[in-house]
Amino acid sequence: MSLRPFHLAFPVDDLAAARDFYVAVLGCREGRSSDEWIDFDFHGHQIVAHLAPDGGDRAANAVDGHQVPVPHFGVVLTMEDWQALAGRLRAAGTHFEIEPTIRFKGQAGEQATMFFRDPAGNAIEMKAFHSLDQMFAT
Repeated sequence: MSLRPFHLAFPVDDLAAARDFYVAVLGCREGRSSDEWIDFDFHGHQIVAHLAPDGGDRAANAVDGHQVPVPHFGVVLTMEDWQALAGRLRAAGTHFEIEPTIRFKGQAGEQATMFFRDPAGNAIEMKAFHSLDQMFAT
């Protein structure tokens, strides 16, 4: 199966802080931009930070003993890339909503996961599987 890149637009309250976080910390390449939005290459996917000072309410749902922020977005990385990113985020002093951990340990769908927020409060989940066959395991 050939996957197509996803597109996600999300609110931020400070474009300069978003630019610094997504480029300097997460390593995204910046694409087009204006005074009101910035495109980023998020591991081959297009995400767009839109200036929206009143970004909206945020909630959470329980998943495997953690309160998972809703809404959130992310990418499934290789385990090696996931570990490297966790190290970069720690070195940058990033606060984790959910520390890098293994979810569903020893069960179908076992995965590495971590949650953190960008400077505007948008929740991001980065995850990895030892085998992608586990991504939709039940």
